[in-house]
Amino acid sequence: MNETTELVATCLFGLERLLGEEIEALGYKRIETIDGRVIFAADLAGIARCNINLRFAERVYIRLGTFRADSFNNLFEGVRALPWERWIGKTDAFPVKGHSIKSALTSIPDCQKIVKKAVCKRLESIYGIERFEETGTLYQIEFFILNDMASLMIDTSGTPLHKRGYRPESVDAPLRETLAAALVSLSRPRENVELIDPFCGSGTIAIEAALMMTNTAPGLRRSFASEKFSAIPKDVWGNARAEAYAAIIPGTAFRATATDIDPEAVKIAKDNIERAGMTKYIDCYVKDALTLINDGRRATIVCNPPYGERIFTPEQTEKLYVDMGKCFAKLAPWQIYIITSNEEFERLYGRKADKVRKLYNGMIKCSYYQYFKNQNKQGRT
Repeated sequence: MNETTELVATCLFGLERLLGEEIEALGYKRIETIDGRVIFAADLAGIARCNINLRFAERVYIRLGTFRADSFNNLFEGVRALPWERWIGKTDAFPVKGHSIKSALTSIPDCQKIVKKAVCKRLESIYGIERFEETGTLYQIEFFILNDMASLMIDTSGTPLHKRGYRPESVDAPLRETLAAALVSLSRPRENVELIDPFCGSGTIAIEAALMMTNTAPGLRRSFASEKFSAIPKDVWGNARAEAYAAIIPGTAFRATATDIDPEAVKIAKDNIERAGMTKYIDCYVKDALTLINDGRRATIVCNPPYGERIFTPEQTEKLYVDMGKCFAKLAPWQIYIITSNEEFERLYGRKADKVRKLYNGMIKCSYYQYFKNQNKQGRT
């Protein structure tokens, strides 16, 4: 149980620091951080605890080893030298997929074949068989070759971790749950400050805020591929879930408001909020974002308005940003956080952000514009 294993948690570009911090908060030591992934050491219990608790990770992998792979021969020998039998049994399935970046080996299909063959050769020598049924537990093998250095891993998550289980349906251009959690975290949510998303869509930002402020683990309502791994004791998962349930803070005074001009979006958001178990903490109703007023509440706006790519035309989006700037300027001293891919946002909005952070919404390069200084003192540009 105390055996140390190297794990790799992947994330959207720009979330590495947040992911690393939450890994350390769980008590695990970071080994290395590169673009889109954090490598760390954990025991077997860490596989369960990380899958259940990490808000910013896309997947958690077991890393069996790393080695130089600037030729197919080196790739084959490096893979064959790894202890695959530690995880994969005689009848288990072990498909292969992967990526190669800035490396001599550029053909992914060829790399897949080499890795598969090498794993088979290793297991043949261990189990004394030449044919594998692959009808048992699924162990998804993934290789990642960067600058001719190969990492060989087994996926422990299965379905990506951003799929929490509360959002079976969503509106067009939904915000990934892991990114929504990051937007909330960067806005520094507080119990006595209401979080408002006036472009709520399927309700993801408000839901992630409520999950965070109630300390509800994002993976409590779903299952993971490694729950079937024979090398991980069954009680590990029960203990990890019990620990997560015990950590929930049900008595928080935190409130969020999720609104949208589209009644159908609000209906979807309400259903998602209920599935997430966060109805107690979130008000959700139809409202035009441009009718917001500061009625004396302490509040922070965190939102993902249309980019003009999948929703709205570019002309409609530009007008919206201009109108947002005029409306939101009257909301001081509320803090405002807005993510968009539109590079002209600050000019259209009419005010330079106090801080801008580069993030990715899936494959879309975005900027997170953060307005946290008093607008009345800053003026408009």
